[in-house]
Amino acid sequence: MTMTPRTNNMLSTDDLNCTTDVGAHAAVGAADEELPTVGHFIGGEAVTHAQRHAEVTNPAQGRTTGRVALADRQQVRDAVDVAAAAQRSWRRVGLTKRAQVMFRARQILEDRRAELAATITVEHGKVLSDAEGEITRGLENVDFCAGLTHHLKGEYAEQVATGVDVHQVRQPLGVVACITPFNFPAMVPLWMITTAIAAGNAVILKPSERAPSAALQIAEAFREAGLPDGVLNVVQGDKEAADQLLIDPAVAAVSFVGSTPIARHIYSTCAAHGKRVQALGGAKNHMVVMPDADLDAAADAAVSAAYGSAGERCMAISVVVAVGDIADSLVERIRARAESLRIGDGTDPASEMGPLITEEALERVSGYVDGAAQEGAAVILDGRDLRGPAEGYFIGPSLLDHVRPGMKVYDDEIFGPVLSVVRVDSYDDGVELINANSYANGTAVFTRDGKTAREFEFDIEVGMVGINVPIPVPAGAFSFGGWKDSLFGDTHMYGPEAFNFYTRRKVVTSRWPESSESQVDLGFPTH
Repeated sequence: MTMTPRTNNMLSTDDLNCTTDVGAHAAVGAADEELPTVGHFIGGEAVTHAQRHAEVTNPAQGRTTGRVALADRQQVRDAVDVAAAAQRSWRRVGLTKRAQVMFRARQILEDRRAELAATITVEHGKVLSDAEGEITRGLENVDFCAGLTHHLKGEYAEQVATGVDVHQVRQPLGVVACITPFNFPAMVPLWMITTAIAAGNAVILKPSERAPSAALQIAEAFREAGLPDGVLNVVQGDKEAADQLLIDPAVAAVSFVGSTPIARHIYSTCAAHGKRVQALGGAKNHMVVMPDADLDAAADAAVSAAYGSAGERCMAISVVVAVGDIADSLVERIRARAESLRIGDGTDPASEMGPLITEEALERVSGYVDGAAQEGAAVILDGRDLRGPAEGYFIGPSLLDHVRPGMKVYDDEIFGPVLSVVRVDSYDDGVELINANSYANGTAVFTRDGKTAREFEFDIEVGMVGINVPIPVPAGAFSFGGWKDSLFGDTHMYGPEAFNFYTRRKVVTSRWPESSESQVDLGFPTH
């Protein structure tokens, strides 16, 4: 299936593939005012008023389907005020009642799984099965947060000194902001907001303006589950809204998933304003294939992990590291599988891979493939030549061999269906290659040897590791996060570490002496 070749112009570094869009947008013209508007959800009410709007497109059709309201700074400040007022009451709600909200919200979202998946597919482009999969992974964290009574337990020690007891409690931060990406419009919000709410905070959720509607459906589900108005607010917007959240004095913490340049900016800005921040950045995930690996299983895994969701995943495999003399055989297996993938509209059950999110993304990814050939990589499969639907932002899977560090296709996060193969002589060479990379989100090794697997786990300097698992996204009871330029901040996302992020500790030291024991003592207490 060949696609009509597209323009191959590379965009500048400033235009790098941000997995969340915080850039400015031109206002939608008057001729588009009849389009349906995706608005905000503030204080339990829909708000559609805005001075500016951006287009919402169906990437499989390449056409505008609606417009999204873009909040200005004053609207963000108003939403924060609403959240702050609601949080003061929400933090007083008993833990059991909070848990009941989680249970009910989970059931509502499960009942509406098909509707939510359809929304994701229309706005993002991923196939329906993939959309449902991200909902499942998001609901894992709702399940985890339903156990909030356990997760919010404090500590107690009696008689730390004569007649003195000490206890420690977890208390919410207040208002927190969650800035989420276009590529997981349901999963990442559910990773963030559920823990924040369970811990007693109020939330301002700013989804990507590229895929804005899923956040509203999630907020409505929580409202129906009994969450008080104002505890969860959705503010649509671009850079103006995001920047206000970063500096607003009433916002105590910011969670973010996106590209490394923006994650770094968010981290430094929040730190300068005294906020807690967890900012997850880009990735360049390597999958090492050892000579003893099952090459058919490794090829299946590489194709699934590289081309699923058109490569628009921060946990996608973008580099296969072939160790020893297996490279030719492995590349041929990957080529045969990738070439047979069915590319089309995500609403078609026969489609295995949908479009990229925008025309700009299509041009950028195409440019990387063109640039790789110019830099000396072997283009085994050129996605620009694979035919697909005439409309929409489609590109086929690309497979590049003999890729080396220093090539842009290796050094940059492409965020598209482009898989590079790097050949190395030994296990040690593969580990050195990965550890030298500035990204350290996820990695994997395929081997039949337990000793090699254990050494890889020990040696590799990456936050999430798969052993014969190509996309090692942890289960909901663990936490998600990379190292190096893939994470700015000290705390990983969802799971146990998220409860640490969304709460602060308060230590209380108490003593109940008899009045006759009281005396003046200017010395520092030692017992």
